[in-house]
Amino acid sequence: MGKAKSHGFSKARLERIDRFLLEKYVGPGRLPCAQFLLARDGEVVHQTLLGQQDPERGVPIAEDTVYRIYSMTKPITSVALMTLVEEGLIALDDPVARHIPEWKDLGVFSAGLEPAFLTTPTSRPMQVVDLLRHTSGLTYGFQSRTNIDAAYRKLKLEDMHGEHDLETMIHKLAKLPLEFSPGEAWNYSVSTDVVGYLVQKVAGKPLDQVFAERIFEPLKMTDTGFFVRDDQKDRFAACYNAAPGGKMKLQDDPKKSPYLKPPALLSGGGGLVSTAADYMRFAAMLVNGGELDGARILAPKTLKLMASNHLPGGQDLTQLSRSLFSESTNAGVGFGLGFAVVFDPAQTLIPCSPGEFYWGGAASTAFWVDPLEKVTAVFMTQLLPSSTYPIRRELRTLAYSALMESNG
Repeated sequence: MGKAKSHGFSKARLERIDRFLLEKYVGPGRLPCAQFLLARDGEVVHQTLLGQQDPERGVPIAEDTVYRIYSMTKPITSVALMTLVEEGLIALDDPVARHIPEWKDLGVFSAGLEPAFLTTPTSRPMQVVDLLRHTSGLTYGFQSRTNIDAAYRKLKLEDMHGEHDLETMIHKLAKLPLEFSPGEAWNYSVSTDVVGYLVQKVAGKPLDQVFAERIFEPLKMTDTGFFVRDDQKDRFAACYNAAPGGKMKLQDDPKKSPYLKPPALLSGGGGLVSTAADYMRFAAMLVNGGELDGARILAPKTLKLMASNHLPGGQDLTQLSRSLFSESTNAGVGFGLGFAVVFDPAQTLIPCSPGEFYWGGAASTAFWVDPLEKVTAVFMTQLLPSSTYPIRRELRTLAYSALMESNG
């Protein structure tokens, strides 16, 4: 591979990635499949394709395999909201209650169980920025930490393939207290689902239509959406739960999956399916400062704002987080408007760049964007939960260990 195509990467060192994934994860059956795309300066420098998209039926992985991306939906939803911010239709410092009037009297939990919670007033109103950076006081039921988490589970708030829609979710949340006063802590939560609700309310169109018009169609992300279309069914991957002893147990059969039909709840927090190539186009737009192949999604200044640490006092996630949170190790990492942001690479203990931003999904998928090195990466597999293996840190280490010509 000549220098023009390698973009500063060592071909021999990149080949370590495939060996590592095969020997540690795919070969022993710890992961069903592994697809890794690494690009620099807008050109793919390495692709890994290992394993099977449907091991039960012996269907091999393909370049266009369709995956559940879960929380990798969040950056897309956040970008959609920022396109509306750019048009002056909503502002980051707007009180959320301006757009959701029934939330104006939300209180902070002090005691009790659903439906008889005792609350105290918030110290300040929840703002739109609190939703984007997860300082809203909302939570996720699956964390199973508090009485409020239990209420979320009881009301099936996060059930993407249940019976309630976004409007109903917002109505149910109006009756529940916050975990803390907005801005006081960081807690991974349904906040981005609420962002999705704001997007469709402000835009005056359903969330899937807003995504299509403002992001997917301009970026030619033809395989990304809230359900698996008929023409995608043969490419849809099986999803697994991690089982004891490094084993896997089928969690969602692609031939019987609820993803095969449109959901009632358009979840901006975790509802999309996509391909590695599609998500790489989204990442390429981000690393390019908001534009790809002539399609301008956001202005460079807007993207720079999104990729700054917005945690109060410039703190990192280890200082401010209340979550049972396992998407990554968080020293030296803050949170921007829709994704984690590295501001002190030394504290992370892995090779990375200041200003790099990233996120992952529950089925162990991940992406990162490094504006300094002009590097983007997308990793796809289908294993729940994402905390099972440290594969995201390992991939970052392997990829940057192959980068021979660095910009900083």
